Formats: sequence, structure tokens, C-alpha cells
Amino acid sequence: MNQRSPSRDAIRADGLTRIYGNDTPALLETSFTVGAGEIFGYLGPNGAGKSTTIKILTTLAKPDCGTAQIMGIDVVQDPQAIRRIIGVVAQRSGSDPAATGRENLTLQGQLHKLNPRSLDRRVSELLDRFELSDAADRLVKTYSGGMSRKLDIAMGLIHQPAVLFLDEPTTGLDPESRRQMWRDVASLARDEGVTVFLTTHYLEEADHLADRIAIIDRGQIVVEGSPDQLKAELDGDAIHVEMTSEASAIAAQELLSGIDGFGEIQVENRTLHARVSNGRSSIPAVFSALDSAELSVAAVTLSRPSLDDVYLRYAGRSFQAGATVQAEQEES
Repeated sequence: MNQRSPSRDAIRADGLTRIYGNDTPALLETSFTVGAGEIFGYLGPNGAGKSTTIKILTTLAKPDCGTAQIMGIDVVQDPQAIRRIIGVVAQRSGSDPAATGRENLTLQGQLHKLNPRSLDRRVSELLDRFELSDAADRLVKTYSGGMSRKLDIAMGLIHQPAVLFLDEPTTGLDPESRRQMWRDVASLARDEGVTVFLTTHYLEEADHLADRIAIIDRGQIVVEGSPDQLKAELDGDAIHVEMTSEASAIAAQELLSGIDGFGEIQVENRTLHARVSNGRSSIPAVFSALDSAELSVAAVTLSRPSLDDVYLRYAGRSFQAGATVQAEQEES
């Protein structure tokens, strides 16, 4: 993780609002800042507003209300200037599979009107930096998923932008490719001073990479801070009790609410979530209380505070449940 203290804001968003034609708010008065040289994690399930925010910040959409600046430049008033100082890596690859890696990078540099001589040097530098030199003259359609994503990031960096937008950069990658991508992204901020705006729905990714995160749910930021800071705000342990039915989970909620040491009790389908002051001593108490009430328990898990627990506190549901709700809304 990048430990530098940003000296100024690279990105500033104030009251961004975007309403779709069916009066559904994709963003609602969303405000945040991103420091120069910082990795900023924008965390939320699919449909929460992450992509809409990126579209506004990268000049692909205009807000209905609010303003946004990148390096002090207004994204609506001067979009051409914005495009010269940002790099964008979208969820879907922007490379041409029928061209080689070198050809893709060269074309991207030509679109940015880079000097031919300096472009050749920059292409070679990026191929080497992302360990693609040996595959530089192979067609991209022969690349692995991890190699393709490395090429996408290299294309986003061809013109040496001050700010790089990464929209779900590791979706679909295997675990080893994902970890390699984390190392590459971390080094961009640490070694090259690039400001990284990272959207992801992988909690572990945000926890590992980001200096600060903002959790967005239903178009609104519900909490913001460093991963460690947000987890530290949750006292005690998290306990999750899976019951045999939703009705028994509700009954268990009422029962456990009367036991000292249990707090923030919530029910999701058949699972009860709670925070407890002492996890080890709480598990026997859970089994004893539920057994006395003849309520059957399917499973009990105990964990230290995680970003999923942070999400549960501020969004009122687990991260996975949020993703399910958003997917259902998109299909309806």
C-alpha cells in the first residue's frame, strides 16, 4: 500500500448527482476528494454508482447537478484538457485482439499525438515494465487474461497521465494474476506518483491496495476512510449465525437481543449478524440460548472486523446481499 501523504487534491467531486430517464438516481449528492499520489478505492456492488462516477470524471457523461475537478480542471468546462491528463482502463478490454501488443500500444500513443521517437521509447518501456516484452509481437488474442489486463493498463499509461482510472481491473482473473495486478497497481502510486482511482467489488482488493476507500451504496457514499481506520471503529468480533429458516433467524434475533454483549444484530434471510464483545465466550452462549428455545442452528462463524462488517454497519446489509439486490434491480 502507498504510504505517502498526498500534498493536494488530484480529484474533487462536490454534490455529483445523475438521474436516469426513469427517475432512478445513479448518483445522489456524492462528494469526495482524492489526494495526489493516492490509491483511492471506490467500493460497492454492481449498480451502486461506481461506473456512473467514472463516466462523469472521465468526461463520458455530465452530472445533472454538482461539479468535479481533476488537477484543478473542471471536467465539464474543459473536457479536452481532462483527457490529456487522465488514463482510463475500462471493465472491458480496449485492445484490438487482431493486433499485437506493440501495435496496440503504438496506436494508443498515436491517438495521443506522441512524438514518434519518444513513442517508440515509451512503448518499449511499458512492455518491459509489465513483463510483456517477450509477447510484444504476438497477437493479443493469444494473450492470457492477466496479460491482456496488463496491456490495458499499459495503454492507459502511454501518455504518462497524472490520474489513472481503473474500473474493475481484476474481474475474471485467476488469483495469481490478481495478486500480480495488485503489485503492479501499488507500484504505480509508490514509485511513479500516479494517482489511482480504483473501482472494485472485491473487498480483499480494496483492503490490500487502497490508502482510503469510500463505500457507495444506492448512489450515495455511506462511509469514507482508510481500511484500517474503518475496521478499527468496529469493536469486538463479528458473529454470524446461520439458522435453518428465516423465521428461526428472526426468533433468534429477538432472543439474542436480550443477552449482554450482543449488539448491532441484523437478519439477512436465514443468517443473523451481530457484534460481540468477546467472541470465544459468546459462541457457547449462543448455542445455549438457542437450544433452550429449541431453535436449530446450521452454522456459526466468528471473525475479526472486516470491510464486509464495515459495509454491513453503514449500508444495513452485507456486501454480497447488496450485490444481489443491485443485480435484481437491474434485471427488473
